[in-house]
Amino acid sequence: MRNPKISPLFDLKQFYEDEWNEHRKVAENTQKALFAAFSEWVDVSATALNQGKKLLFFGNGGSAADAQHLATEFSVRYKTTRKALAALALTTDTSTLTAIGNDFGFESLFSRQIEAIGREGDIAIGISTSGKSPNILKAFQEARAQGLITVGLTGGTGGDLPGNVDVLLSVPSHTVARMQEMHITLGQMFCGALEYQLDLV
Repeated sequence: MRNPKISPLFDLKQFYEDEWNEHRKVAENTQKALFAAFSEWVDVSATALNQGKKLLFFGNGGSAADAQHLATEFSVRYKTTRKALAALALTTDTSTLTAIGNDFGFESLFSRQIEAIGREGDIAIGISTSGKSPNILKAFQEARAQGLITVGLTGGTGGDLPGNVDVLLSVPSHTVARMQEMHITLGQMFCGALEYQLDLV
């Protein structure tokens, strides 16, 4: 007997095929569109790490999880065991996050941390699918004021990030799920490329 909670009009096979087809299309378009920006991201980050600088990742929701994931690839390991690289996510310290949110407001969540630990020449990497998150934009303002290099990962038109970051990687899609899939792919490629660029593997 069919579960009455499942719509009789929902075609699971078609949904499955459509999702894969859209993923492939977005992946192909991202590959074509973003090499120049990706190359710049790798180059400025390699220079920074060689100079003893660090990578600071941040984002909200799923992008916060991506920030933590990618920072870990650098500070722990990616494909092989090699020298640890200086990277951290500004999304993990609950005491800091709740204190900032309570005392200064949610918009200051990342900018306050950048003010505290950001140094000229560090790389501030903010992930925002909309490109309009107030705390991401404020973090980039603080980062630029302190002389950090700013990198934005977003999608669609880029929201308010164009002109407000040094390097912009905007996934050519308006579907949040596809943007997030490309962000983590680009992020892992970024880590792998840096390992080779820095002659660590």
